[in-house]
Amino acid sequence: MADVLFYHLTESTLEDALPGLLERSVDRGWRAVVQTGTEERRDALDQHLWTFRDDSFLAHATDREAHPGEQPILLTTGDGNPNDAKIRFLVDGAVPPDLGGYERAVFLFDGHDAAQLEAARGHWKVMKSAGHDVTYWQQTPDRRWERKA
Repeated sequence: MADVLFYHLTESTLEDALPGLLERSVDRGWRAVVQTGTEERRDALDQHLWTFRDDSFLAHATDREAHPGEQPILLTTGDGNPNDAKIRFLVDGAVPPDLGGYERAVFLFDGHDAAQLEAARGHWKVMKSAGHDVTYWQQTPDRRWERKA
């Protein structure tokens, strides 16, 4: 079973938090897939990951491009895993596929968006009842992650 982490964004945006989490995943030697709820969000994150820092970028591609299996980070709206990722990030209420082939899954949700909060609660119940090891993390005022459950 996958470790499933719920990251409750209260102090930063997805665009602020996601690059650091992806960097840590790649540093561990994991390929990552980021599943978004819409194509527009996928495309916005695609642009953001190339420019989020002046001195760096995250090598990645979207599921629209050739050779998705060769990518360290793949952005998608679908439920496939063409790059054989070990970690799956689910954002903007994306509906998770079967997580059995992953070491870790991370739900990132905006604490100021009622629909995302409700979706996260529903996903928590489903993941817990499926037998995954589920943890809940919330941002502190200094944008660190604190385990709450």
